Amino acid sequence: MDIYTLAKPLLFQLDAEVAHDLTLKGLKFAQKAGLLHLYPSPIICESRTVMGITFPNAVGLAAGLDKNGAVIDGMASLGFGFIEIGTITPRPQPGNPKPRLFRVKQAQGIINRFGFNNLGVDYLIANVKAAQYKGVLGINIGKNFDTPMENAVDDYLICMQKVYAHATYITVNISSPNTKNLRALQEKTALSQLLLKLKAEQTKLADQHGRYVPITLKIAPDLALEQVNEIADLLLEHQIDGVIATNTTLSREPVEGMEHANESGGLSGAPVRDKSTLVISQLSKRLQGALPIIGVGGILTGADAVEKIAAGASLVQVYSGLIYKGPQLVRDICKSLG
Repeated sequence: MDIYTLAKPLLFQLDAEVAHDLTLKGLKFAQKAGLLHLYPSPIICESRTVMGITFPNAVGLAAGLDKNGAVIDGMASLGFGFIEIGTITPRPQPGNPKPRLFRVKQAQGIINRFGFNNLGVDYLIANVKAAQYKGVLGINIGKNFDTPMENAVDDYLICMQKVYAHATYITVNISSPNTKNLRALQEKTALSQLLLKLKAEQTKLADQHGRYVPITLKIAPDLALEQVNEIADLLLEHQIDGVIATNTTLSREPVEGMEHANESGGLSGAPVRDKSTLVISQLSKRLQGALPIIGVGGILTGADAVEKIAAGASLVQVYSGLIYKGPQLVRDICKSLG
């Protein structure tokens, strides 16, 4: 039995965000005290090459759990094939008022309305530099809540310029439901303009640094088929390197009548599984293997991960599943994927 399995009953007695912060502090303490070897060493599983990057295994940590890159080494000790930190913004911001994180235990779901609470891109970079981890690191970037939508691209470019030298890949988050109007960037004209500028910046930065860092776009599960196809076509047109499907859902259909179901924010965990898998399948049909899909949303078992890969994903990421199942989930997925 691992440490998390022992601690989970106590953590679940606490407010969800307090438990989240305590878990990160515990990992940070283990990191500083040299205790990370107490976690069971990960099983060896098949590496995969995606976007020109060799991933030691196909299981990644999704963005949102370690927003500031504070426990990169601690997360690495859990056996992930890659780690994504963020979402980060150019300037620090507190996020939305608390409480803003809720467990929907009956459905193994989580609702959050954090609102990109983070300590700013410079703080994250300092943490990345201090980490011992030399594996695959994704950095997820967003816009400050008070940046007007017409200037949103500037925030993404600022973050991209700052994190480029430190990231294995960069994720552009336009799909959080907790920053006002952010999802409007998924609309065809706005998205085309954003991708055009990001691609131009990527080309410039690749020349400057002598290294090509892939860009992925993270999209919502609440898209109609027509929107999914439009986004897929724009990703191809602008030669974006990959797509992450999906973020959290605004739908409450799977959790109607349950405790906390009416809280505003994005719903993740088991209730978003089918929506996420459907978007992956739709993207896969449209993209025809032209660029890879990273599948995330409702992965709580090895079988859930297998389902995402079968739908068209090349890699998977977990967040809520880690809260409910603990670090053993990484090993279980590795075993299932082989």
